Amino acid sequence: KNVPERWTINWRGLKFIIKPMGFKHTGLFPEQAVNWRDIMKAIKEANRPIKVLNLFAYTGGASVVCASAGAQVTHVDASKGMVERAKENATLNGITNIRYIVDDCKKFIEREIRRGNFYDAIIMDPPSYGRGPKGEIWKIEDAIHPLIRLCTKILSDQPLFFLVNSYTTGLAPAVLTYMIGTELKRFHGHVESQEIGLPVTSSGLVLPCGASGRWEA
Repeated sequence: KNVPERWTINWRGLKFIIKPMGFKHTGLFPEQAVNWRDIMKAIKEANRPIKVLNLFAYTGGASVVCASAGAQVTHVDASKGMVERAKENATLNGITNIRYIVDDCKKFIEREIRRGNFYDAIIMDPPSYGRGPKGEIWKIEDAIHPLIRLCTKILSDQPLFFLVNSYTTGLAPAVLTYMIGTELKRFHGHVESQEIGLPVTSSGLVLPCGASGRWEA
């Protein structure tokens, strides 16, 4: 009760807008902070220009984090409203090195392949089920592995990381490891997948919030 319509929170010097929505979202997935910490570190320590592609990028938490670390970010989401929220988060932090695309993620990747564009890092946070701007149906259990395979075609010769997040029960960490490890085998490196969650102060337990799989050079 009496929750404000919107407010901002801070994380490591960055600001993000929180706004409760009718479908139980708040505009941010705080459990992703563990991934943000690691990818920010990887970008800063790369000592070279890094191009990041953020797919199903939502309100741009990862986009802001990567851009703040010095990467050139391409942010892709099928929802125009979410992209506008992402722009607000970037503006709040004085960030300008993000390119925004409202599009179906798979179709965007296919065009990037034809254009010969490459990225040093890819992040994807696909929904369990969704529709593209023209009604394209997305079911994660059918589409995720082919999408990972497709994305490897736009990875540069020296990729830095490849991160896949899943909030779908059937995609356990071991499944993410298998898919990512199989498709990125030629790049060597290593892949690690695990559950992510939020610590609960009152009980000392961790609230499970899905899984993440990350390949690193």
